[in-house]
Amino acid sequence: MKGTLYLIPTVLAEDTAAQVLPAQVAARVAALSFFLVENARTARRFIKTVAPQQVIENLSITVIDKDSTEAEISAALQRVAAGQDAGVISEAGCPGVADPGAEVARLAHRQGIRVVPLVGPSSLLLALMASGMNGQSFAFHGYLPIERAQRAGAIKNLERLALTQHQTQLFIETPYRNMPLLEDLLIHLQPGTRLCIAANLTAPDEFVRTDTVAGWKGRLPQIHKQPAVFLIGR
Repeated sequence: MKGTLYLIPTVLAEDTAAQVLPAQVAARVAALSFFLVENARTARRFIKTVAPQQVIENLSITVIDKDSTEAEISAALQRVAAGQDAGVISEAGCPGVADPGAEVARLAHRQGIRVVPLVGPSSLLLALMASGMNGQSFAFHGYLPIERAQRAGAIKNLERLALTQHQTQLFIETPYRNMPLLEDLLIHLQPGTRLCIAANLTAPDEFVRTDTVAGWKGRLPQIHKQPAVFLIGR
């Protein structure tokens, strides 16, 4: 019998596990001894928080990040194929969504390994839920280009999709680049286009607001170095 690969959601904000994670997550973490993680340090801290009975030194933790090769991931999955259950833990939120866990799940399916997603917070879905924008047709684009001319073109293309197809466009940025991105959004989007900024989701200082581009001018939140999701819509 092959083992099962569990996709284990973690928190978006510190000290929120009790509020945002169901008991099923803690129970599964407590039952596992093998984990594939994006960041070993944060994964160990998360495991100890939700399953304090675990002895970290007794666990097998393998790092699978954006630089891991298909061969490395396949090698890690050999233990699951041989019968051992494993948990996938990303840096924050749900594994497999804008996350290296997607490649782990893809290769697990190829090997006939059962993949089980557990319930937990996703910044993308939380932002979409709160935005008031179209939740029936939406697309996530990850990071926009860093180079400003290319980014301007990407912003205008996303706006065109949002307005012509009535499709909500979601994207993110490295937190320390949030403010330059916001400045470019106000420069290149039409005044009547709606923009949602969702930052620090699930944290006590969570910020979610949707307004027109014209309405945002002079009122931008200070979200430097804060994890955020940006949405464009009608």
